Amino acid sequence: MAAMVPGVAAAQQRAVAPAPDTTPSNFTVFVRGVPIGSEQATISRSADGWTITGSGRLGVPIDLIQRRIQVRYDADWKPLELTVDATQRGQPLTIHTVVNGTTATTQLTQAGQSSEKTDTIGADTLLLPSPFWGPFEALSVRARAAAAGTIVPAYVLQMPISIQLGEPSSETIQTASRRIEVRRTPLKIMAGAPPLDAEIWGDETGRMLRLTIPSQSIDVVREDIASVSTRRVPISRMNDEQVRLPANGFSLAGTLSKPATAPATRLPALILAGGSGPADRDGVMFGIPILGQLAGAIADAGFIVVRYDKRGIGQSGGRAESATLADYAEDLRAAVRVVSARKDVDGRRMAVVGYSEGGAVALLAAAKERRITAVGLIATSGVTGAELILEQQAHALERSKASDAERQEKIALQRRIHDAVITGKGWEALPAGVRRQVDNPEFQSLLTNDPAKVLPDLRQPILIVQGELDTQVAPAHADRLADLARQRKNARPVEVVKVPGVNHLLLPANTGEVDEYASLPDKRVSPAIAAAIVAWLQKTSAVR
Repeated sequence: MAAMVPGVAAAQQRAVAPAPDTTPSNFTVFVRGVPIGSEQATISRSADGWTITGSGRLGVPIDLIQRRIQVRYDADWKPLELTVDATQRGQPLTIHTVVNGTTATTQLTQAGQSSEKTDTIGADTLLLPSPFWGPFEALSVRARAAAAGTIVPAYVLQMPISIQLGEPSSETIQTASRRIEVRRTPLKIMAGAPPLDAEIWGDETGRMLRLTIPSQSIDVVREDIASVSTRRVPISRMNDEQVRLPANGFSLAGTLSKPATAPATRLPALILAGGSGPADRDGVMFGIPILGQLAGAIADAGFIVVRYDKRGIGQSGGRAESATLADYAEDLRAAVRVVSARKDVDGRRMAVVGYSEGGAVALLAAAKERRITAVGLIATSGVTGAELILEQQAHALERSKASDAERQEKIALQRRIHDAVITGKGWEALPAGVRRQVDNPEFQSLLTNDPAKVLPDLRQPILIVQGELDTQVAPAHADRLADLARQRKNARPVEVVKVPGVNHLLLPANTGEVDEYASLPDKRVSPAIAAAIVAWLQKTSAVR
């Protein structure tokens, strides 16, 4: 245990703490990912200084009822008094600590036993009576103002310890009602050997958003950022606009990006359709906001760009478990109708661009929606979904150490799975548990989706963009799509752009294989991708 020497914190380049918001906060407490209780915390200011008050209840394994917690600091956040009135496992628990300068005197009553102790603490010590989490609001306030490397003295469970602040990082979180600029500060809680790693998040005023102690599987999260409707904003522009797009009985939530200096005239617009799975509006894969980066680059070139969370994902309504590709195409059509009707959008110049599986969605939507005037396909399959999956599996098996017999066995199993999903027959011959993973409408619609059957119904000009190092959707797919598009009757122009050295994530790559995704140093979508889309849009959206 590292006891604090009075005055240590004063030597740590301590900045003036911000004035925190005084709105009450509600926290959910998780242990091993399971919610076990909640706490409420309020910070108030008076002529005497700052007061943190709270209450709450924690279930098993802590079993703690917090009737009242109060921590008082002076105007400079120097400790004055701590009061805890609680019940643990049915037994009264009271703590009363009074701080006089650098002396902390504590009276503790627990399970009918009373004791008193006196400790020497630092003048800037924070009173953090774990496992009461509301008082950690004071640590969040301190972390907001302090520099990396600062040592914060603390009094935890009536023991003096120290907490070292790490290098903070920033991110933006969008809740259902507002955007929050978050400061994430790593912590080393030095209460023994080895120290505990932790992290605290604070908002713009220093109020605590989240406290995480991984080694103890503890996560304390404020309710607004714990909501399923809350999303991280990995990328944004100064004039981004949050939009709601009424769909079929629910609304899609999205982001509209526009040029920094938009002219008074109506602008051509583009809607981006994301890929497979629980894709949000930014298309984040391996930490890279693929769609978000594309939207910014295209908006910079003079276009309005909209991207949205898929139904049932992020802040969008609807349910994803019963949705097919056709349903996602209807969502895209709904977005097109809303965006094309905006006063700042020229509805005669309304393009859609789909990435990966989103390309199939874009084709299905464009085949039915007359408002769509141009279609872009990025890393999009030119064959049925069933054929693409078998192709991807064969590629993965070629790179594995499996024998020829093992490869053939796995491919045969995959074919049987496809047959069962499509026909609904033959499940009894498949391994247990397979059906739960694949027997769903989206996968069935993906297997049967065939661009050769959809493209004849399109009349729009088409752009096909393909990374030459894409190993998930090989470059040959771009050629097949182009051939199919050019076979259309009275078809508009078809353009193919293949970008050297770019993988399926649209990043500069070495091999293009999936196993190098996480280690690629350049996390920016290749500028050549956005440049190809912009050049095509400028041609197809030229005012006639």
